[in-house]
Amino acid sequence: MTKPRAFTAALATETNTFSPIRIDINAFRASLLARPGEHPETPTLCSAVVTVGRRFACENNWELVEGTAAWADPAGLVSRQTFEGLRDEILDQIVAGGPFDVVVIGLHGAMVADGYDDPEGDLLSRIRSVVGPDVPVIATFDPHSHLTAKRVAAADALIAFKEFPHIDFVDRAEDAWRIAGQAVAGEVKPVMSVYDPKMIDVFPTTSEPMRRFVDDMIRREQETPGLLSLSVIHGFMAGDVPEMGTKLLAVTNNDPGLGSEVARDLGEALFKLRGKVRSAELAPAEAYAKALSCEGGPVTIADMWDNPGGGTAGDATVLLAEAIAGNLEKIAFGSIWDPVAVQLCHAAGEGARMMLRFGAKSAPETGDPIDAEVEILRNIRNAEQFFGQSIVPIGDASLIRIGGIEVILNSTRAQCFDTSLFSNFGIDPTKRKILVVKSTNHFHQSFVRISPLILYCAAGRPYPNDPRVTPYKKAPRDIWPINEAVNASGHETDTSAGTAGRKGG
Repeated sequence: MTKPRAFTAALATETNTFSPIRIDINAFRASLLARPGEHPETPTLCSAVVTVGRRFACENNWELVEGTAAWADPAGLVSRQTFEGLRDEILDQIVAGGPFDVVVIGLHGAMVADGYDDPEGDLLSRIRSVVGPDVPVIATFDPHSHLTAKRVAAADALIAFKEFPHIDFVDRAEDAWRIAGQAVAGEVKPVMSVYDPKMIDVFPTTSEPMRRFVDDMIRREQETPGLLSLSVIHGFMAGDVPEMGTKLLAVTNNDPGLGSEVARDLGEALFKLRGKVRSAELAPAEAYAKALSCEGGPVTIADMWDNPGGGTAGDATVLLAEAIAGNLEKIAFGSIWDPVAVQLCHAAGEGARMMLRFGAKSAPETGDPIDAEVEILRNIRNAEQFFGQSIVPIGDASLIRIGGIEVILNSTRAQCFDTSLFSNFGIDPTKRKILVVKSTNHFHQSFVRISPLILYCAAGRPYPNDPRVTPYKKAPRDIWPINEAVNASGHETDTSAGTAGRKGG
């Protein structure tokens, strides 16, 4: 009996269309660019389909053909040459290695390239053209993505991470391969149904009410016959594209009626939570005052809107300048992106003291560069941190000290995912009073284990975090809360919850 043949690959990044930092092939090389057979045993956020696929193929006696796996840390637009080159590389691999019984692709879903508002839709449509109408095409997505009609039309099943922070990215890859196996065996025929609640918001699943919402969604998925997968596509408010917004997605076993019913129920429930799900955001002075008044530690403060995971540079200095002005001690920052400052620190060497200017080079509203005499405590080549099963590079990096303040400087942009960012530099995070991290919520799973208090701080405005005032040119105007701004300007807008749709509908 002939073994089932499967193809897998990954092409992913998250595009903040307002970010001044462009992505070319070098950005992929800095994060992950693995040609066929080169992917490491540890997955990245969007390439878990490769490592899980290896295990699935081995356990089920399938033949797996691996294509290119490419991931770049979030930033601005991807160059046309880079996207088209990686896209065509994967398409050529499918043509050369085919025919296949199924294709499983790892995507992010919020990529935007020069000339392409919907690169993932373009890739999936081209894959469909290559493999034909009968081969299942399945893809995993980050929920901070754009669910376009083109993607739904091209794929059989799209599966998004359920958790934010995305601690379940391996679990969702396992879901993708489970559905792939069932589809190839003829046990299921995946069909997608979509509901659009006409909104955009931030949905951390570490706190209520989203924790309960996701738990109920998971329970419904597990207990409903014929329901293969449920996803909340949060949307990505920093992506100025025509189909930006939150969507609910149900994958059923050839039961679009069931899918539409469940997606609508979830979408209407989520619409009622609008404006009630974001974490409370403090000003810098308020965040420090609360941290200092807390007994014990460490208190973790998230510099949530200078998050490289959302495409910003990660070099804002607003919180650091406040700490310096307040002569704070036993405080560590992880991290500030400044490749030039790192190069200077490595040249000076560990133990050196020097005047250094660093930070706040990328964009307005990120503070001013810091000018200070610093002591270089540690230099590391090719530094890393963990994120679940994944290893995240931060490039050459340095740990410096200014008075009682320690600062990690990195040369490859990455948000803080894990306490290992500090411990890898010899910092015991439990011995610090305050830890400041650049992340919106991915840090939470690791830091909640050691922090009696976690605070979210809005310091500066490097990220477009308020859709009511963000200068969109392409994003829809009829979704909450953008429509509130439209209403305020005197134009009539429908503020009721959304619309339903399904593949092919």
